Amino acid sequence: MAPDRAERFDSWDDPGADAPAAPPSIEVNHVSASYHIRLDTDSMRDDVRRLFRRGDTGGRLIPALRDVSFDVRKGSVLAVIGRNGAGKSTLCRVILGTLPPEEGKVVVRGRINLLAPGIGFSPSLTGRENILLGGLASGLSPERLAEVTDEIGEFAQLSTYLDLPMHSYSAGMLMRLASSVAVFLDPEILLIDEALTGGDAAFTEHIAERTAQLTGEGRTIVIVTHGLSSVKTMATDALWLHQGRVAEFGDPDEVVDKYMRYCRIESLDMSDV
Repeated sequence: MAPDRAERFDSWDDPGADAPAAPPSIEVNHVSASYHIRLDTDSMRDDVRRLFRRGDTGGRLIPALRDVSFDVRKGSVLAVIGRNGAGKSTLCRVILGTLPPEEGKVVVRGRINLLAPGIGFSPSLTGRENILLGGLASGLSPERLAEVTDEIGEFAQLSTYLDLPMHSYSAGMLMRLASSVAVFLDPEILLIDEALTGGDAAFTEHIAERTAQLTGEGRTIVIVTHGLSSVKTMATDALWLHQGRVAEFGDPDEVVDKYMRYCRIESLDMSDV
């Protein structure tokens, strides 16, 4: 957590004291959140009736996060890991502000960009056109985009494919272009939700080098992933979510080792059933 105001002012008043640390880019304080799932209905009358009932969503409320707290330091890379259904994607939505928490508070200091599979690309447009649209949406000038478009294509190893429509791209090509666009569009905070899954080891290392450059410039990155090798390669901190709660937070090697140990034990327990 960031030091309180009294501690910060004490440091400023003492000429010999160290400079106060920058506040975290992201603060998640005792957050609980749920989401609705829509239940199938064959009755149009039920749908019409729900329109006139305040708060009736016609679905089931699923608890996803429970009393989650952590900070993401400016210039760091946080990896979020855990089984399917652990609350990782819900956490992304809460940080982005698209899902308000039921309890607790989230503070985000900086412009945040999301990279997630299938987000922001039009399959009928070329790779180059999608880069331009994504850059304009992120606030880059046409002049800056003209400078970086070919660089993005080269970084994504797609230079010869940039002027082809994206519906002709393989899944790996789509992933490489999406990842490259995200890390080149000058984000202050970059949130990556499973978008690096399926990438080859060489490209993952390529992205790791670029993210290290971004964090060296003071940018902050949050990666939600099942790729444990990339956690150890890229992250400075790791968060393990289990059933909506923080199971571990800290050094990536230690958190990954504990998570893998848990998965092995659970697998052995299941084999005895």
